[in-house]
Amino acid sequence: QVQLVESGGGLVQPGGSLRVSCVASGFSFSRRAMSWYRQAPGKEREWVARVSSDGDSSNYTDSVKGRFTISRDNAKNTVYLQMNSLKREDTAVYYCNAGFLVGIYDWGKGTLVTISS
Repeated sequence: QVQLVESGGGLVQPGGSLRVSCVASGFSFSRRAMSWYRQAPGKEREWVARVSSDGDSSNYTDSVKGRFTISRDNAKNTVYLQMNSLKREDTAVYYCNAGFLVGIYDWGKGTLVTISS
């Protein structure tokens, strides 16, 4: 049974930083590219970033390039998203999933990131 458990969200002031994490189980984590997605209030879920199975390459949506960094630890079945220079428009529930652009498995509960002063 695949499980995706996101954590690390919270309330951050504009310009601040936050790191969210996702622990995965139930599939061969080290053999899958992993992505982060987000869903802002009233909007559809969007893809944010992707990291290759070995962690050597990554891709980002234009709105977060230069501010967000995706990484992974295959020994811990964990994928991270380091978010810097946060903006109000980054407020969303953040999800991880295997794959690229489209999630492969059922979604976890996500972790809420709120950017507000």
